[in-house]
Amino acid sequence: MKSLLSLGLIACLFSAAHLYAQHDSSVTNGPLRIIAFGAHPDDAELRAGGIASQWAAKGYKVKFVSVTNGDAGHFESSGGALAKRRYAEVQECAKTFGIVTDVLDIHDGELEPTLENRKTIARLIREWQADIVLFHRPYDYHPDHRYVGVLVQDAAVVVEAPFFVPNTPPTKRNPVFMYYTDNFKKPYPFDPTIVIGFDDVAENKWNCIRAMPSQFGDLRSWQASTLPNVPAGEKERKEFLLNIVKQWNVDVADKYRDRLVELYGKEAGSKIKYAEAFELCEYGRQPTMEELEKLFLLDPRPPVTKKIK
Repeated sequence: MKSLLSLGLIACLFSAAHLYAQHDSSVTNGPLRIIAFGAHPDDAELRAGGIASQWAAKGYKVKFVSVTNGDAGHFESSGGALAKRRYAEVQECAKTFGIVTDVLDIHDGELEPTLENRKTIARLIREWQADIVLFHRPYDYHPDHRYVGVLVQDAAVVVEAPFFVPNTPPTKRNPVFMYYTDNFKKPYPFDPTIVIGFDDVAENKWNCIRAMPSQFGDLRSWQASTLPNVPAGEKERKEFLLNIVKQWNVDVADKYRDRLVELYGKEAGSKIKYAEAFELCEYGRQPTMEELEKLFLLDPRPPVTKKIK
């Protein structure tokens, strides 16, 4: 009996040591692996196309996942034909960025925070063995955006659990989970932990926008149908909508200029034109600020004074 108890104690200690090792906060060895979830085929591209291009250029492995197929995101066409079209569009973006992209076969507007969908998200994170997970905050005007936020948050704890979706290997340690930026104020506003300038790869992002006319080109595209003062002419319309997207990224840089200066230094931070911003989620691994800067390619850089809250 004593032998059995001793063996049990040793097994417990070994398991605890193993878990401790998995939670080591040092930067992972080998190329980083990043997975970014968007509600529709254009969401991850809009919010993280810049940093994805920078990661890919560094040799890191990046996957975008659209959690719905976008088959209702147009004012003239819908269904399978639109889903196929939008799939082809984001594959063009993936080529431009140097990444891979998946689109799940869930109807646009019909995503729900179910157990099966949580398992799907967890499997995708585990199969990719992600070091970083990007996703929407669960406070948004669109239910698909909100539920992506809920599903990824709910998956955050179980991606390490060996007996949750046991047909996929658990992550070696809990990933770092980061929210995309948004402008919603309740229950609390977005608070950027990291703001990334992407002027050096901006043309990749603009080429991606050009490759998505179902959203940023057609006369009855989503943006052309919902934004004011959109020109009727095709060439003028596409340029107008592209400039809208460019301005969104200018607005992020201007809104978080102080943070850019903290991260890049006064001279470089003051000059950045286009930016993307991300907030550290309280779920998942909590890296040091120094590690987070390395993960987001901000090393070397001037010392940062702001700490993670």
